[in-house]
Amino acid sequence: MNTPDKRPVSISKQALRRMPVYLQYLKKLQAEGFCVVASPAVARALDLGEVQVRKDLAAVSSVQGTPKKGFPIKKLIADIEAFLGCNDVRRAVLVGAGSLGRALLSYGGFEQYGLNIVAAFDSNDSLIGRLICGRHIFPPDHIADVCREKGIRIGIITVPADQAQTVCDRLVEGGILAVWNFAPVRLSAPKHILVQNENMAASLALLSRHLRARLNGIG
Repeated sequence: MNTPDKRPVSISKQALRRMPVYLQYLKKLQAEGFCVVASPAVARALDLGEVQVRKDLAAVSSVQGTPKKGFPIKKLIADIEAFLGCNDVRRAVLVGAGSLGRALLSYGGFEQYGLNIVAAFDSNDSLIGRLICGRHIFPPDHIADVCREKGIRIGIITVPADQAQTVCDRLVEGGILAVWNFAPVRLSAPKHILVQNENMAASLALLSRHLRARLNGIG
């Protein structure tokens, strides 16, 4: 008799961040013709501990690896995709059709993870009404209406810092439940709204600090 797939009540943020990495690696192996993979091989390839790999995979999949054959790659891919919701298309809007916004609009990899950006907004009159990367550009005062009309639940913010909070408020008004924020500012949102910040300035500062330390050490 088949047993239902095991699904954890929760998973750590660190483990969640590793799931797309596992998925990318497993798909690469599958494309190369491999059918199974052992946890030590995954650990070596991704620079992780073998125990950590087994724990992570067990958290999202009921598949059992064997000492001689390893884990079936096809099943692992299916389970990780199901856990991440890659097969459930999530509709999103993007606010801020500048250089960064256009780069995100043109990136086709989001579809692999179930994200579909259906519309964009910008305050630049020369952009409003145009099609950019196949998406219509609307004025910002239509954010809430468009989100409600299309049932949008994810908003992506790529506007300057001084505009980000106003944009966030309009997205919340439109019924979104998650914000992916690329503006260099901390946003205030109701507790039921998930805000994921991508602070590129902070990341660059860490890179610069590491580089300076390494160069000083070499010198």
